[in-house]
Amino acid sequence: MSVDDLPLSERLARQIEAGGPISVAHFMGEANQHYYATRDPLGMEGDFTTAPEISQMFGELIGLCLADVWMRSGRRPEAFYAELGPGRGTLAADALRAMERAAFAPRLHFVETSPVLRERQRALLPHVVHHDRIEALPEAGPLLVVANEFFDALPVRQCIRVNGEWRERVVLASRGEDGIRFVPAVGYRRIESGLPAIAASADDGHIVETPLAGAEAAYALAHRIAKQGGAAIIVDYGYEGPAIGDTLQAVRDHRFADPFADPGEVDLTTHVDFTMIGNMARQAGLRVLGPVGQGVFLGELGIDARAAQLAQTSPERADEVEAARLRLTSPDAMGTLFKAMAWVHPDWADPAGFGV
Repeated sequence: MSVDDLPLSERLARQIEAGGPISVAHFMGEANQHYYATRDPLGMEGDFTTAPEISQMFGELIGLCLADVWMRSGRRPEAFYAELGPGRGTLAADALRAMERAAFAPRLHFVETSPVLRERQRALLPHVVHHDRIEALPEAGPLLVVANEFFDALPVRQCIRVNGEWRERVVLASRGEDGIRFVPAVGYRRIESGLPAIAASADDGHIVETPLAGAEAAYALAHRIAKQGGAAIIVDYGYEGPAIGDTLQAVRDHRFADPFADPGEVDLTTHVDFTMIGNMARQAGLRVLGPVGQGVFLGELGIDARAAQLAQTSPERADEVEAARLRLTSPDAMGTLFKAMAWVHPDWADPAGFGV
């Protein structure tokens, strides 16, 4: 048996035994790469449910929002619709159906690395073109991009304050009768740069997260939009940083789990620093709108009217539609924790939904 055929936990344990502790970012990256490559994690039979799977209204409203931006920006016929981490393709299918009502039929491109999810996406959207990286997206026309729950799954570096110093947080492995156990620990590496100013006043035991992979992805996407034109809508759960705190979490069977148990078998995420990704866009010369709460965003796009329309068309689904609307918009559900942000090329119109 080759090393690649071993279970991920065994491969990670051997890495640690051979080279010493690995960073939290490395652990998270390896775990999520395996997790998404080997399953469809969505829906009741999976580990979690995203907004597009809750209701068609989510994708429809985003599609109409982008179609409106396209129309007010000159109706460029060569525009692309691109989605990062598109799940099953549900959001795109709903968005494209709504765009057709505006006589807008953009070419469809996904940034997706999971073979399992690519298969699901092709079954729903046979004409989709897949890419492994943002940099591989087409360069021939403007990009209208959606990233829903994409940045939260990218690896983050964690640093922990110990005896007045910042050290990288690492992962150790031990073997026992009950198998391999992974635990976080304080690394030897001292971190002296790249930390936010707020870190200087932090107490011992506090953690700062640095989304290096998220910054890289945001930088790549923002520079493509700056070069080609277009806009991006980013929806995720997160905060306006910088901030102190450990936001690493795991979900399995729709319940929270130990992030360091069963690597590759649970979904690992962190809260998104919207200030950081917004700054990447500003550095590229884009306008940044938001973030605003998802409830505010969908409310301004007309989710109440759309829900009423769906309930009137299908009265037998009225309760289901209302429950979905509340789940997407209520402050005690997804309405506040989840936020929306838009990046816009200077020559393009601002998307609706951001109070502008």
